[in-house]
Amino acid sequence: MGSLFRGEEMCLAQLFLQSGSAYDCISELGELGLVEFRDLNPTVNSFQRKFVTEIKRCEEMERILGYLLREIKKSDIPLPEGEVNPVAPLPKHVMVIMEQLQRLESELSEVTRNKEKLQKNLLELTEYTHMLQITHVEFCFSYYEFPFLEKDSMMDYTSMQRLGAKLGFISGLIQQVKIEAFERMLWRVCKGYTILSYAEINECLQNPDTGEVTRSVVFLISYWGDQIGQKVKKICDCYHCHLYPYPSSNEERTDVVNGLRSRIQDLHTVLHRTEDYLRQVLNKASESVYTWVIQVKKMKAIYHILNLCSFDVTNKCLIAEVWCPVNDLSVLRKALEDCSRKSGATVPSFVNRIPSSDIPPTLIRTNKFTSGFQNIVDAYGVGSYREVNPAPYTIITFPFLFAVMFGDLGHGLIMSLFALWMVIYENDRKLKRSRNEFWNTFYDGRYIILMMGLFSIYTGLIYNDCFSKSLNIFGSSWSVRAMFAQDKWTKEMVNTNAFLTLDPNVTGVFNGPYPFGIDPIWNMASNRLTFLNSYKMKMSVILGIIHMTFGVVLGGINHIHFRKKFNLFLMLIPELLFLLFLFGYLVFMVVFKWLAFSAANSQAVGICWQQANKKTLQVFLLVIALLAVPVLLLGKPVYLYWLHKGQNRFGVYRGYERVRRTSEEEMSLMRAHDMEEGSNHDSLTSSAESQSDEASYVFSIHTIEYCLGCVSNTASYLRLWALSLAHAQLSEVLWAMVMRVGLRVGSRVGILFLVPVFGLFAVLTVSILLVMEGLSAFLHALRLHWVEFQNKFYSGAGTKFSPFAFSLIHTGFENDGLPL
Repeated sequence: MGSLFRGEEMCLAQLFLQSGSAYDCISELGELGLVEFRDLNPTVNSFQRKFVTEIKRCEEMERILGYLLREIKKSDIPLPEGEVNPVAPLPKHVMVIMEQLQRLESELSEVTRNKEKLQKNLLELTEYTHMLQITHVEFCFSYYEFPFLEKDSMMDYTSMQRLGAKLGFISGLIQQVKIEAFERMLWRVCKGYTILSYAEINECLQNPDTGEVTRSVVFLISYWGDQIGQKVKKICDCYHCHLYPYPSSNEERTDVVNGLRSRIQDLHTVLHRTEDYLRQVLNKASESVYTWVIQVKKMKAIYHILNLCSFDVTNKCLIAEVWCPVNDLSVLRKALEDCSRKSGATVPSFVNRIPSSDIPPTLIRTNKFTSGFQNIVDAYGVGSYREVNPAPYTIITFPFLFAVMFGDLGHGLIMSLFALWMVIYENDRKLKRSRNEFWNTFYDGRYIILMMGLFSIYTGLIYNDCFSKSLNIFGSSWSVRAMFAQDKWTKEMVNTNAFLTLDPNVTGVFNGPYPFGIDPIWNMASNRLTFLNSYKMKMSVILGIIHMTFGVVLGGINHIHFRKKFNLFLMLIPELLFLLFLFGYLVFMVVFKWLAFSAANSQAVGICWQQANKKTLQVFLLVIALLAVPVLLLGKPVYLYWLHKGQNRFGVYRGYERVRRTSEEEMSLMRAHDMEEGSNHDSLTSSAESQSDEASYVFSIHTIEYCLGCVSNTASYLRLWALSLAHAQLSEVLWAMVMRVGLRVGSRVGILFLVPVFGLFAVLTVSILLVMEGLSAFLHALRLHWVEFQNKFYSGAGTKFSPFAFSLIHTGFENDGLPL
């Protein structure tokens, strides 16, 4: 947890790996996840690197695994539930796995092709059987009518043959959705020289190629003449009809049907056995497929890292450069020694720490509780190396500022219970592996939601709000009896006045402040909104000034850590003077009024305060605050210019190096370059002057932004007041327009009516007040941290430490990244 307050110290190291043990060492480093590798071959094309052949082999295995997963999912075979973490296979075992996968792919491909052929044959035989049965029952072809005969002339088939008419038949099946267009096309093309009869099949048939279940229609077309027959066949081909031969007699039809039934029965038996065998193969493959997936991913990752390394002149040793936390160097050395010993290498692999002027990546270790808050900070920008991390303070300030805008005991309790349920069942695989992105957002931020809910309960008690109603826990501190006891009120006054005012100066009316939060009697007062407006507005300003001041102080901690003491006098102190002498005085006046002023002594205290020369003090504070502006504007640029402007070459060098090496911030700010040997005094002086001019410009912008930001940022914190009142008013409106309607209905009907009313109230509360209002408060709290708080001390210009770790690629089958 130490790195949570500030990123861990990093170092650049060289790894010398023997060729025989390099694979094992990289595999072990992937399991540990300690180091981030640098590319030592940036100019080499990815297709020309050393281990490109091995990576292609891994991609081929990924293709086969993708095929296996498709077939397993198609057969609805459950995948293993437990988490497995096999180690990367040794290079000598890679070909064994490759042969297993290729043999399994070949076997599955052959069985699948046979199954598809059997299914296709079964479909054709089934369609042929339906066609014969339906045409025999539904259709009557004893007589046919043709255009060349008279309308009342009806002949049977034999008579027409005697006249020389060539009558033909085409029978088959067509999809139900195409039958109308098919009939119109036949009529237009064949000019009525065809007769189309069709009937729908009651059974739905499945297409083995597409897997779609469609309804088909059996049709029988009688035509006259060979030319018409050719046209009919072309039309059938265009509409993808399945054509089958039509028997010329009932005896032939009966023989064909009996033969079809026998073949269908045989096909069912063979297909059932084929499916059983295929399922056995897939069941066996499903037991190992997850292990193979992880092993292939690890192998591919290892070879990718090996491609980042360079070989020495003898090609017997690989050299790698890595970023590593200083605290983990001992673990890294021990891991390399163990790998070399296990692999039997004659020369052990070792690590050597090397100096570097490059800015290291930022590493901040988190756990499941702090990771959500760290993600909020990283969304603004990854912290620069070793600067103060806002995340530990965000754990408190973010849910608290959210709760200030969302303060309600009932709503906070619902939110807390929902988050607590997710925390208790956080190890449930169904919750962790959900494909719903909206749900995953809630699940990943479960601890943030829990903290926001708990703080909302606290602020709800402070506001004394629970679903817009007040709770009278300790009893009101205001009493009406004293007004009657001292004849301030009479019964006639009560009967004739809609509103009466309590006088706190009357003894016994006000018995002191409410023990915790706002007195529930304010829920009945006519000036309740005015009172809460004043209270929440002042509270928002106070919280904002405290929050921004804390951010400026954290900036001072950065200056101390980076040993920039001149920034304490030229930046931190002027910033604090400007902020506190203007806006801190405002906070002091508000708190002083709350503590010192009362209904009994307001005039006396006001006179005492006037006698204290309040105006003189205000002028003094204003002058000091204004004098801090030129110090911010010119202090640091003048100081840097003075350091650069030495009397001789050695003095210039000393001053230049002193500023350039002070910290990474000055290096990025002034864009200083390392001095080359042979640089003359004039070039160094001109460089110093240009850097000082750039520094003057940067700090001019910084001063203007800070001074104007203090005003705008203070006003920005008034959103705490605005959203708090909006949330309270929405809650009150929802109660008045929904729940109060149900509660006013009397008798037994009212009890039944209250059930749907409460359901509607619950749905609207969750959807509007919890989800929509909660999201709005969340976004405003996010803005207050990013813009008003973090810009006082946090640059967010770093790069995140991305270690080579196998744990980052261990995913489920839903996101396995394979070419499915």
